[in-house]
Amino acid sequence: MSDLISRDVEKRPQPHSPLEIWGGVECTVNRVGERYFDQISLSGHAHRPEDLERFASIGIRTLRYPVLWERIAPGELRDADWSTTDAALEKMRGLGITPIIGLIHHGSGPRHTSLTDDDFPRKIRRFAEAVAERYPWIEMVTPINEPLTTARFAGLYGIWYPHARDDHSFVRALINQCLATRECMVAFRSVNRDVRLVQTEDLGKTYSTLPLRYQADFDNERRWLTFDLLCGRLDEDHPLWRYLSENGATRAELESFVEEPCAPDILGINHYLTSERFLDDRVELYPHSVRGGNAYQSYADVEAVRVLENGIAGHLGLIREAWDRYGLPIAITEVHLGCTREQQLRWLDEAWTSACELRDGGCDVRAVTVWSLLGCFGWDSLLTREEGAYEPGALDVRSTPPRQTALARMTRALACAGKFNHPILDGDGWWRTPRRLAYPGYHSAHVVRALNRERDGRPLLITGAGGTLGNAFARICAERGIKCRALTHAELDIADPVAVARALATIKPWAVVNAAGYVRVDDAEWDSASCYRVNTAGPATFARACGGRGIRLVTFSSDLVFDGETDAPYTEHDLPNPLGVYGKSKADAEQEMLSLREQPLIVRTSAFFGPWDSYNFLAKVLERIEDGLPVEAANDLVVSPTYVPDLVNATLDLLIDDEHGLWHLANKGETTWANFARRAAELAGLDASLVIERPASALGYVAPRPRYSALASVRGPLMPSLEDAIQRYTAECAQLLAADAQAANA
Repeated sequence: MSDLISRDVEKRPQPHSPLEIWGGVECTVNRVGERYFDQISLSGHAHRPEDLERFASIGIRTLRYPVLWERIAPGELRDADWSTTDAALEKMRGLGITPIIGLIHHGSGPRHTSLTDDDFPRKIRRFAEAVAERYPWIEMVTPINEPLTTARFAGLYGIWYPHARDDHSFVRALINQCLATRECMVAFRSVNRDVRLVQTEDLGKTYSTLPLRYQADFDNERRWLTFDLLCGRLDEDHPLWRYLSENGATRAELESFVEEPCAPDILGINHYLTSERFLDDRVELYPHSVRGGNAYQSYADVEAVRVLENGIAGHLGLIREAWDRYGLPIAITEVHLGCTREQQLRWLDEAWTSACELRDGGCDVRAVTVWSLLGCFGWDSLLTREEGAYEPGALDVRSTPPRQTALARMTRALACAGKFNHPILDGDGWWRTPRRLAYPGYHSAHVVRALNRERDGRPLLITGAGGTLGNAFARICAERGIKCRALTHAELDIADPVAVARALATIKPWAVVNAAGYVRVDDAEWDSASCYRVNTAGPATFARACGGRGIRLVTFSSDLVFDGETDAPYTEHDLPNPLGVYGKSKADAEQEMLSLREQPLIVRTSAFFGPWDSYNFLAKVLERIEDGLPVEAANDLVVSPTYVPDLVNATLDLLIDDEHGLWHLANKGETTWANFARRAAELAGLDASLVIERPASALGYVAPRPRYSALASVRGPLMPSLEDAIQRYTAECAQLLAADAQAANA
């Protein structure tokens, strides 16, 4: 058997082999209790084979792809359903995509086995034999993704099946997966001797205070176990030989890896911002949620990026460690960050730049993998709840069909030219800025050198800086590390073509957020000239000026462009029919801008509320109720209130994605103004009975309002639910009040 698992691998890069961009599909099928959580179904890829054409269109020629045991043969192997996999792999061959197939991805196998089942290696080998015979042309495989990480989550932390929390279960799960990997490679190479093993693992690192150095040292040896076992490096002199032996690994098992190693052809390094950890014995400095410990000592376990003053090792430092330890070819096999779009781009940029620098220094780094192309679901709960959050990738599956994000453009550029330029990359990732620190800073002994990047300093221009929306954009741009220049109406008249041209020439923005607007709906009925100048002439002037200069533009419209004669939420496909002057000014602006060859992004939204504006409806409601005063609110007007931070963040992502045309952005849900006020009062712990319901006709409105103006989107529901938004709003308001009180008492 040894001739099928031991291979000579190249240890230096080929001189003319460029760094490649690979792709991956998040495909975890993990088990929690008796339930399976299936990322392929959640993303819709299971029923959307045309995704493969989308991957090819953005330059993907090598793809980590699932051929998962749990999905294909959840029962007996003789009953396996190969139809979907047959079609997908054949389509990839036609598209010129080389798959790296995976058999287990954070899973524990079908119900008749588990990671701690002594028969697990034999059972999965039978499945691997069937795969190898069916697809003898396969060139690269990852039989089991991240064995060490999966063993920790399933055998040590109790999060995934079989939910064990002891060292014996952890060791058995790890040994079984490594034995299974070797068995699978025997199966594949008995059909095709040239099949290469791309073995992935999350390569973290642990730092600590001095009293916990022993635990950090143990963790830092343990992180290499997958590769050490497969490479035959774990003999009796290994620091963890005794630990493994005392916790169930037999001498025969351990020696078998030394005698018959199965060294990876490519080390697949997965690295996340949560991978590097910091252990602190000073538990009083941390919230209870991060406190834990071992059998001897209590300590806090937090993300190192949140506490280390001089930063984390990141891709650059950790991959160099892997190269120095093994001297084997390396690929970064997962690059993903669940964050705002510019941070996602910066994370991929740092991984790519690190790989290039490592190659220049002699490390054999072959590829960087965009993961996950379709995004992922539920990692905020470690895949234990179906209602977990969605994190988009190069494609956003909330749109039908999936919509390309800026990550797709970056992927295509890296695949074709090896570089991607965008002004948004001028800023540092949040993990490289002082604001990353969430706990008292700690200085570690290692030194991390920041990557050098040329910066051209082009800002985002924000108009209407004196208003609610403009102020929010400036605030959130600062939080997201997006350089911006915010101008008030006094500084820039957006309806003056000369002033607009001068501002664009002077500031040289890469994009413009037009947050200026005439917002006094009732006053517009008698002051239509002012309303039209700001709401119609202004956006149209900017749209023409930006379009002629290749500058992206986003501007805002309103739900009041509709007449309310419906009982279903309005979408981007519905035609405007405004009732009042304000709505007509917005509808006319939309029509003029949509007629341009270079259409801006036009965001329709509704009923702002946010924590930084004391003049919005909800702020006034809560202020009155706190004073014990009643509040009258309409019970016959249905709207989709919009939480301003959510609106700003979603808009910035769409702007970076270079989206155009109409887009509806409002929190998912609808309510009357009265119910909106009542729910906010309840969540704020106030007397909701002080909300008095009235018909709109009794509230003294001058301008007509549509009775129903709820918004929904056919382009993609990007906003969180209204209930979630109101909860966050009331919590944010409470924090601001507490901060004000603390400052007053200081």
